[in-house]
Amino acid sequence: MFDDIYRGKRVLVTGHTGFKGSWLSAWLLKLGAEVSGFALPPAYDNSHFELLRLKDRMRHIEGDLRDADAIGRAIDEVRPEIVFHLAAQALVRPAYADPKGTFDTNVGGAVNLLEAIRKSDSVRTLVFITSDKCYRNVDWEWGYRETDTLGGRDPYSASKGCAEIVFDAYWNSFLKGRLRAATTRAGNVIGGGDWAKDRLIPDCIRFLRAGETIVIRSPDATRPWQHVLEPLGGYLLLGSKLEGEDGDDFCKSWNLGPGHGANRMVEEVVRKVIDIWGSGELSIQRDPNAPHEDHWLQLNTDRASHYLKWEPVWGYEESVAETVGWYRAWNDGADVPDFTGGQIAAYERMWKEFGRP
Repeated sequence: MFDDIYRGKRVLVTGHTGFKGSWLSAWLLKLGAEVSGFALPPAYDNSHFELLRLKDRMRHIEGDLRDADAIGRAIDEVRPEIVFHLAAQALVRPAYADPKGTFDTNVGGAVNLLEAIRKSDSVRTLVFITSDKCYRNVDWEWGYRETDTLGGRDPYSASKGCAEIVFDAYWNSFLKGRLRAATTRAGNVIGGGDWAKDRLIPDCIRFLRAGETIVIRSPDATRPWQHVLEPLGGYLLLGSKLEGEDGDDFCKSWNLGPGHGANRMVEEVVRKVIDIWGSGELSIQRDPNAPHEDHWLQLNTDRASHYLKWEPVWGYEESVAETVGWYRAWNDGADVPDFTGGQIAAYERMWKEFGRP
């Protein structure tokens, strides 16, 4: 898979202690990469990073992306050939509570990383992850394309749009011609091991495990739901293309959204989670004073489909089932490295059946 491009390569993952970063690190280890990570300590109990015992399987560097010296030292120490940048403050509602911290991390942290890479002579490939919320949302029903206007009416969305602009400035001013790099935009990712507050399925699991009624505030908000392995597979595929002979052709922005039928309302997703879990109740409690969150969001993924030959392989039903299945297995005492590895292997088999590169 990916033409063994990662085997033996020095790969740095920023944000490896987080939800997506831990899954990506586990997959890279499976692909034979020499994986290092730079991140804050895990933020939640039962973190996927800790359950996977990744601290014993990869080089683990604790540090704050807002500390330019710390990320600079990490780049000098690891001398990565490939960098996947995932570290971020990744939640909309906490960004309202701490807008400065969000901008400091998502914008200032991006500057610090790109500055360290600018000074490095080892990095030759960078996959820079932002979010589907980097687009100026005008609440239309069409999917946003990579050429649409960047922006954001809330601190989190604005910080992601700014991160894209920062990347573009560094790319055109310093990095173009020296290495290969691209940005990717995905969002509303679900999967086992996510414990973030104010994320729908982790909140559902907390309510269900406590035997309490699930409370939702925006039942008709619609999002493009996708399993975590979908965008991660896209990141890895993009990285392999950037490393390839024609890598310069892939130095652009890429949307990695779910397939048709994955845009579902919050209430529908919660009822599906309850059905798969086998028990639970739902209560809708609208909050008229809640901070703004975009109602409708969808990505157009024609560019990734045509040029990367990437498309999702798990639909909405499979994505929710695999996600709830992970939490149920963990709740019942399953060995997380084995179970997570099994889900990655199952996804890889489906990827090959779909004829992905």
